[in-house]
Amino acid sequence: MDLSGDLQTTFWTALEAAEAAGVKPNVVRNWKYRGRLAQARTADDRPMSNLAGQPLFRATDVIRAEKATRTHARRTYAVPVLA
Repeated sequence: MDLSGDLQTTFWTALEAAEAAGVKPNVVRNWKYRGRLAQARTADDRPMSNLAGQPLFRATDVIRAEKATRTHARRTYAVPVLA
């Protein structure tokens, strides 16, 4: 997974996206099938995939889907305050 460079031009497979979002690959696939995450598309509007035929996702879209999912579920990951 490449974290360097512009996230608009960085593309991830479901496995790489899951690793970046801290979820399992099936969660990323579910985001796609539920319409929360769109597969990246070429300039002529064709779905993008790698040489193995796996769908590719734009890094910014993955981050947006992950944030929306956590917000929707009202999950936060803060350090608890010990009294």
